[in-house]
Amino acid sequence: MNIDYTLYLCTDRGLMSTPTLEEAVEAAIRGGVTLVQLREKDCSSREFYNTAVRIKKITDAYNVPLIINDRLDIALAVDAAGLHIGQSDLPVAVARRVLGPDKVLGVSAARLDEALQAEADGADYLGVGAMFATGTKKNARSVTMEQLAEIRRNIHIPIVVIGGVNETNCTVFNGTGVDGLAIVSAIISKPDIEAAAREIKSLFHK
Repeated sequence: MNIDYTLYLCTDRGLMSTPTLEEAVEAAIRGGVTLVQLREKDCSSREFYNTAVRIKKITDAYNVPLIINDRLDIALAVDAAGLHIGQSDLPVAVARRVLGPDKVLGVSAARLDEALQAEADGADYLGVGAMFATGTKKNARSVTMEQLAEIRRNIHIPIVVIGGVNETNCTVFNGTGVDGLAIVSAIISKPDIEAAAREIKSLFHK
């Protein structure tokens, strides 16, 4: 699957400026988001599934891949493009085996050893961070620019950076070899989600 990681939206319904998640996601895609990760931490499996079905209708309409956070069962149930897991979720090799070879598998990594292990176990891309202080993830481990550079030198799969990335700091990643920016609040909490996405995308040069 050929994926454009340039502008990677992670949803957070607690932060969105719109009445519905569907409106937030559609506005972000219109602004240039190339990949959407549905992240639902506080809802039942049925609610997560129903939300995923609704969001996938929108992402499919714009031909943007939908990634499900953490929940392998939901990713398979809605036939999402893929799954994103962290270091405390299912082992990467197990997730890869169940997902099969044709789905995208992303893995969060904050250290070189985690990144190397994830790549060896079948990850398609890495989410590296937190690059800056972030309010959207409690206890997020911080990653320095030096650690990011070390991971980039040693890893052959795409990397997206995450954690406090916004319109004021995203240009520090220009020329670092990262493939994309994963953004939460700097897009979804803005009054004009479409314009916020467009601005960040215009500032980032791979």
